[in-house]
Amino acid sequence: MDQRLPKEFYTRDVLEVAPALLGKKIIRKGASGHISVHVISETEAYRGTEDKACHASKGKTPRTKIMFETGGILYMYLIYGMYWMMNIVTGSREEPQAVLIRGLMDVSGPGRLTRSLALDGSFNGEDLQFSERIWITGDGDRVEYSTTPRVGIDYAGAHWKMKPWRYVIK
Repeated sequence: MDQRLPKEFYTRDVLEVAPALLGKKIIRKGASGHISVHVISETEAYRGTEDKACHASKGKTPRTKIMFETGGILYMYLIYGMYWMMNIVTGSREEPQAVLIRGLMDVSGPGRLTRSLALDGSFNGEDLQFSERIWITGDGDRVEYSTTPRVGIDYAGAHWKMKPWRYVIK
């Protein structure tokens, strides 16, 4: 099996990490020891306090403080009181950025993705370098992808909504 992605992979700017995650593999080890492998097919970038679509735009709160940590850990949050969203924190400490994992080759949609992988709030802060439950592997190969505006962020205003920060494998 491929090696885990190194910490340095995640400590770059989110606009580098989000497309670079495409084609990488999420390895999930369940409570029973069963290991599943899933290829990342869609990501979305959220970039700092200036990005009105980013949760960190309102500053550091109990919910968002994990985004202000050094890249390589998970930021999990619940939407609509029922769907967990899996984000990977990127960049340097105190520069809040994260990549939302929107889809896998075998699962479409971020809510379905977390249900399929049995992820919940207990994964918030999980370090992808050391976790025994979830990690990401992959080689240096790049995949072809397209970009589109991000999804479901009308509240952020037209400028931020239209940023082509959603990445999808072609």
